Amino acid sequence: MTIEQRFPLPPWDMENAAQKLQIIEDEWNTLDPEKVITGYAPEAEVRYGTEFLNGHEEIKQFLNRKWEQQLGFKLKLDLWGALKGRMAVRFECEWHDIAGQWYRSYGVQVFEFDDNGYVQMNFTSFNDEPITESDRKLV
Repeated sequence: MTIEQRFPLPPWDMENAAQKLQIIEDEWNTLDPEKVITGYAPEAEVRYGTEFLNGHEEIKQFLNRKWEQQLGFKLKLDLWGALKGRMAVRFECEWHDIAGQWYRSYGVQVFEFDDNGYVQMNFTSFNDEPITESDRKLV
């Protein structure tokens, strides 16, 4: 079976890493778990805060739960560095809960990609800060 390559491919320089990161940001901002997982290897390993996920099905279930609770979700990724098949990323996202309280989440992510350009590992650490709706930056 031939695996389709997902361009751009590692090894990264800052330009093609930034292109890849923009694709990831755009997919997350669709709020469509099916779209997001197209960029992940079938057996991808993800740590998002204290949640440990393995494979497409667990990632999809997590994203469904996340976006049911984090309404109005908007993500911005910022590339810090890239080398071989890895990237270091700073991110922020904004969202509100069902009661209407807005939050900004700040954090860092480390991505590792396979040779075909799919995320095989993604480790994310973050903090959530309550904000007012007028303090939003990611509209």
